[in-house]
Amino acid sequence: MDLEEAGCTARFLIRDRDGKFPGLFDTVLADAGIKIVLTGVRMPRMNAIMERWVQTCRRELLDRTLIWNQRHLLHALREFEAFYNGHRPHRGVANARLCVPLPPPITELDPIGRVNIRRHQRLGGPSTSIGMPRDLHG
Repeated sequence: MDLEEAGCTARFLIRDRDGKFPGLFDTVLADAGIKIVLTGVRMPRMNAIMERWVQTCRRELLDRTLIWNQRHLLHALREFEAFYNGHRPHRGVANARLCVPLPPPITELDPIGRVNIRRHQRLGGPSTSIGMPRDLHG
């Protein structure tokens, strides 16, 4: 199935400035109504970084969410961006979040018995709290 069979059209094509794309390539796409958007000059990692973000967004959000319309999609993407940049652990020192200091290490085992785990509402649904000792022992 191609885009025309699905009733969709491509409006933009993001590509790098590599010499393997001749001028005829851009002309053919322009005739089809597709605007060429070039990546930044001398930024070889730009594609890789964006491809990784798009892949993560797809795998963690779009493959698991039923999107109703454009407004819902934009809301979900804004929430995912805030989660991705502010809360989600990243591959850095001790999986630290961006711009957030590391929490102090737990040295005593007694506070672990009183852990209170909270789930935060992101895209709707109830927010719950789970008290570990009470729920485990009835």
